[in-house]
Amino acid sequence: MKEDCTEATTEPVFDRRAFREVLGTFVTGVTIITTCDENDVKHGLTANSFSSVSLDPPLILWCQSLQSRTYATFRDNPRFAVNILAHDQIALSQHFASSSDDKFRGIDHMSGIGGVPLLNNTSASLECIRLAAYPCGDHVVYIGRVTRISKSLREPLVFCAGSYMKASPTA
Repeated sequence: MKEDCTEATTEPVFDRRAFREVLGTFVTGVTIITTCDENDVKHGLTANSFSSVSLDPPLILWCQSLQSRTYATFRDNPRFAVNILAHDQIALSQHFASSSDDKFRGIDHMSGIGGVPLLNNTSASLECIRLAAYPCGDHVVYIGRVTRISKSLREPLVFCAGSYMKASPTA
């Protein structure tokens, strides 16, 4: 197995925009990843790069840009929460995707394990502790062990081809 995930054996025959458009055809859930810093200041960001890794032990992964304003905070605090947004939380997704300094002003939330913020009225949440962080290209891949979960009956919000959507069963 290669140690450096950026090592390539051949050059791609497509540009960055085309690659992004292809990735955009994959429907993803919409999450807000939250944590707090050493001064208990709350931080969060919208992410759709989230996936389950293992059921036993319960592991998940998510990816963060190395250029993110909150990179150092997530790097330094091993505790974080994954808030899976409900279908009517588009404005919340957009709010946490912005570069605002105080993203939690006026946002309903409660404290989870270690003071990590949990957003109210989401579809689900997972409280985690980081097991590993792997720099990979322009992002870091975090692996987290899930320590507590909660789920509501609210339908999740999804994203595909640049648009928010509501997930609904086909049959």
